[in-house]
Amino acid sequence: MLPIEHFIVALLPVVGYVLVRDRRLPTLQLVAIVFVGSQFPDLIDKPLAHQFQLLPNGRVFMHSLPIAVPFLCLVGLYGRKTERPRPAGAFAFAHLSHIVADNRRALLSSDPTVPSDMLWPLRPVIQRPMVPHWAGEGSINVHLWTAFAAVVLAISAYYLYVDVDDHLRGGRS
Repeated sequence: MLPIEHFIVALLPVVGYVLVRDRRLPTLQLVAIVFVGSQFPDLIDKPLAHQFQLLPNGRVFMHSLPIAVPFLCLVGLYGRKTERPRPAGAFAFAHLSHIVADNRRALLSSDPTVPSDMLWPLRPVIQRPMVPHWAGEGSINVHLWTAFAAVVLAISAYYLYVDVDDHLRGGRS
């Protein structure tokens, strides 16, 4: 799926939930958290696989349930400790929606199966070309995606650092 499609798939249920529960639209902060969560598996896996060749393909590691579930449990714990369960839940939902959307054909077929990539490293990966179809001339799109990932992850890390620092000092942002 395209990044915008992942975002829409994650955002629409969150908007619906907030509208029903709070009778208002979600905050811009919550929308930003859903955006990062909906892109997070690709922000990590695509550069590690296609730019740095550290993963066997761009749909393992954060796309894999044995890795993603413990990570998302830590996100949930962080949300609980900082008294922010909604942002943590929205991030986790968006991340999981990405995994499901990427594997929708296999999961929703008449004979549903769990692709082995979803269970990596417990199962072998599905072999895919190291140069993805979307790479472009001279792999320019891989380089652009890696730069985009670095910017989004750096901004996210900064806000997380500020939030943790504020929480440790006794404030609440």
